[in-house]
Amino acid sequence: MKVFLTGGSGYIGRATIGELVRAGHTVEALARSDRAEATVAAAGASAVRGGLTDLGVLTRAAARAEAVIHLAQATSGEEDLAAATAMQGGVGGGTYVHTGGSWVYGDTDGVQDESAPWNPPPIVAWRKAVEDAVLARVADGGRPVIVRPGLLHGGDNRLIDMFFVKPGKENGAIPYIGDGGNHWALIHLDDLARLYVAALSAQAGSAYLGVSGANPTAKEVAEACARGAGLAEKTVSLSIEQARDQMGPIADAFALDQQFTSAKAQRELGWTPVHADPLTEIAAG
Repeated sequence: MKVFLTGGSGYIGRATIGELVRAGHTVEALARSDRAEATVAAAGASAVRGGLTDLGVLTRAAARAEAVIHLAQATSGEEDLAAATAMQGGVGGGTYVHTGGSWVYGDTDGVQDESAPWNPPPIVAWRKAVEDAVLARVADGGRPVIVRPGLLHGGDNRLIDMFFVKPGKENGAIPYIGDGGNHWALIHLDDLARLYVAALSAQAGSAYLGVSGANPTAKEVAEACARGAGLAEKTVSLSIEQARDQMGPIADAFALDQQFTSAKAQRELGWTPVHADPLTEIAAG
C-alpha cells in the first residue's frame, strides 16, 4: 500500500515509517526543511516538501496515496482541522488515520475504554470539534480512524523527558505532582508505531486507545525516571500551582488520574502491546 504520512521527522513518525516499510508499504512523508527531508529519507520514506499549512501539497500527496497517517502536531485546532480536511479530501475512500490523545477523557475513575465520557483539560479541549469533523466523513464514503495515544515512553521519551527528567537532573530530584497517586496510561513508542500500521485495516469510523494497559502511578514513574537518571530514587512533590508555574497548562494534563485498557485494539486489529513493564524499561534509562 502507498501511505502518505505527516510528522515523519518526529520520533513517532520515524518509528512509524520504519514499521510501515517493514510491513511492505511504500511511504511518502511531509518534510518542511532540508533536515526533515534527510530524516524521513533515512527512515525509509520519500520526502514531500511542505508544511501543515500547505493545504494544496497535502491534498495532492494524499490523492497519490491509498492511505494517510496524520502524526504532525498542529499549532491550533483550526490548523489541525484544515490539514485533516485537505488530506481526507485527497485520499477519498482510502483510510485516513488521525491522531488524538488519551488526555481528552480527563480523570477516568478506574480502568476505562474508548467509550468513556470526555472531560478534557483546557490544553486539549479543542480536539473534540476536530475529531467530530474527521469522523463525520464516514457519511461521505470516507474511511476515518482515530488513534488516541497515552503518554509515551521509549525512544526520545519526549514529554516525560522534557517536563520531568531534564528538570529533575538539573535540580537533583525528579518531580511529580501532588502525592503522585494519580495514574498515567503509558504506551511504548514501538508499540504505538505498530498500532498505527494496524489501524490501516480498521473499520471506518473506529477509534482506538493507544495504551499498553500498564497504568502506574505518577510517583512510580518519577521513581523509575530517577533510577534511570542515576538519581537513585530521589523525587520531589510539586503542588499543582508549582507545576503550573514550571510547566504551564500541560501540568493539568499530567495531574490527571487515568487508567485505560487497549482491549478494543487488540480484539479488532490483532495488535498486542509488547512492552508491558514500563517502569523497568524507564528505570533502565
